[in-house]
Amino acid sequence: MIHPLSLVIGAGIASVVIVGVFFSFGLLNNEPELAVKPTPTTQDVGPAKITLATFMENGSPVLGDPNAPITMVEFGDYQCYFCNQFFHTTEDELFKNFVDTGKVKVIFKDFTIIGADSVTAAHAAHCADDQGLFWKYHDILYNNWTGENDGWASSKNLLKFAGDVGLNIDEFSKCMVDSKHTPTIVNSNKDAKDLGLTGTPAFFVISPDNKITKIGGAQPYDVFEKTFNSMLEK
Repeated sequence: MIHPLSLVIGAGIASVVIVGVFFSFGLLNNEPELAVKPTPTTQDVGPAKITLATFMENGSPVLGDPNAPITMVEFGDYQCYFCNQFFHTTEDELFKNFVDTGKVKVIFKDFTIIGADSVTAAHAAHCADDQGLFWKYHDILYNNWTGENDGWASSKNLLKFAGDVGLNIDEFSKCMVDSKHTPTIVNSNKDAKDLGLTGTPAFFVISPDNKITKIGGAQPYDVFEKTFNSMLEK
């Protein structure tokens, strides 16, 4: 069963939107849709302020060369059908051609909108990160996906996955029981909402000159390839 929220930005119905976001502080004649400003030390009352931290913080460790000219930020839910589709149909080739070659670095951020197991799975991935195995755990979650809210991401299974990827089970279990990474997940969800997201997956691609392209949904490989190549050619 596919949760309605995951269909909001599903394959085939979402479009690629160019968003003129600048991290520089020069004046613009027309205010872009998302204006990146210095991260405030206090939260002002009013509309959310989109900053570099909105994209770069409260997420996974960087996958790829930290100095890669392009950054791709993915907001996902481990229970999401279309996130799983992206993982199995697009991600491997994309990472091989652009991440492994040092052109793109990747950050994964949580937008846990489907159910309680979404939050637990996200927390487990961050606990795996404490032992340097975030991306390995991230992969095993998607490789064991069987549906939405059908129990595959239960606490029992998450513990089994921890053993399968070679985590120290005592450390992992303590991290889970202590809910150590709850603030990270909560803040990542806030970042997603500040960006106006209503479904998963959603991608923000940051170019070498700090302009941002939003790609909504599990788009095919060629959409990402064209976006990356257009940025690299400038």
